[in-house]
Amino acid sequence: MKTRQPAKKPPRAVGGFSASRIRQLAPNPPTRHQNQQGSLSERTEELLRLYRDAAEARYAPTTAENYLASIRLFVSWLAERGVPLADVRAPDLQAYQGHLFALRKKDGKPYSSSAQFHRILALKNFFGFLSRRGYLLHDPAAGLDYPRGETRLPRTILTVKEAKRILEAAKDKTPLGLRDRAILETLYGTGIRAGELGRLRPLDVDTEEGIVRIMLGKGARDRNVPLTRAAAEAIEAYLVKGRPTLVRPGRSRFLFLGSRGGFVHETVLERNVIGRYVKRARVKKHVTPHTFRHSMATHLLKGGADIRHIQALLGHSRLSSTERYTRVEIEDLRQVIRRAHPRGR
Repeated sequence: MKTRQPAKKPPRAVGGFSASRIRQLAPNPPTRHQNQQGSLSERTEELLRLYRDAAEARYAPTTAENYLASIRLFVSWLAERGVPLADVRAPDLQAYQGHLFALRKKDGKPYSSSAQFHRILALKNFFGFLSRRGYLLHDPAAGLDYPRGETRLPRTILTVKEAKRILEAAKDKTPLGLRDRAILETLYGTGIRAGELGRLRPLDVDTEEGIVRIMLGKGARDRNVPLTRAAAEAIEAYLVKGRPTLVRPGRSRFLFLGSRGGFVHETVLERNVIGRYVKRARVKKHVTPHTFRHSMATHLLKGGADIRHIQALLGHSRLSSTERYTRVEIEDLRQVIRRAHPRGR
């Protein structure tokens, strides 16, 4: 009797690029590198390990993971051309950038400049780390230009009425129903990212003061965000009547728990939480966690909030590539929420 072998998982796509596509040979690799080798040296693996440890200590888990995945794809591209990591020069990086620019999807369309931007950002971060630590004598990526970015409007924006319908559709008083209402109110009330919401712990939220603390948000920045009254009340109800029922010993350190007491994955959040109430509210739009973020910012702006306050609430380091970050005190942000947010009064 033949033993059935488990199916191999397809290569994971990183930043819009599949591993197989990234590792394809470029039409014209640098002529000075003639020897082809497919495996990575022990020294290269050691440098990747050191970079991984540094990235995990500095950045949010998803950011560190994406950076390392991007670097591994680049190092594989080097190995296929026989280019040792220590010998990388600016022309090699420019050739790789051209390789990314020339790649096409299965439908023949190019990858977005945003996807290319994040690959180059990872390279600059990696080589900056190596040069600062003295593993390389110079930083070959210092002069590497970023692809010109695209300015895109959010695909989906909820109206105030649509947002209200979705929130009020979560009216079950079961533990999961209370959790779902708290999640939806938090997403719309604060505009935090799905990953930030998933990593919240009970001690990060103060419902009496109406503040949630985002630890290690995007860019490894911490920030305080005011809660709307509706969000604070929904979280308090969940903490008192819902969460204690979901807690399981040894695996329930997060604020929002799954039915078995574990972490609420972003896929579950979008499909089983948001999707359920969007359907129940009969909103004919594709709504994701980020939709609440975009909608919250848009509604604040329409309500008269200053763009600098919205910047601080969302945790953006800059409004544009040339505008420096503006620090805003938590009390100012609280007043903005009360004055401008549809559910802040």
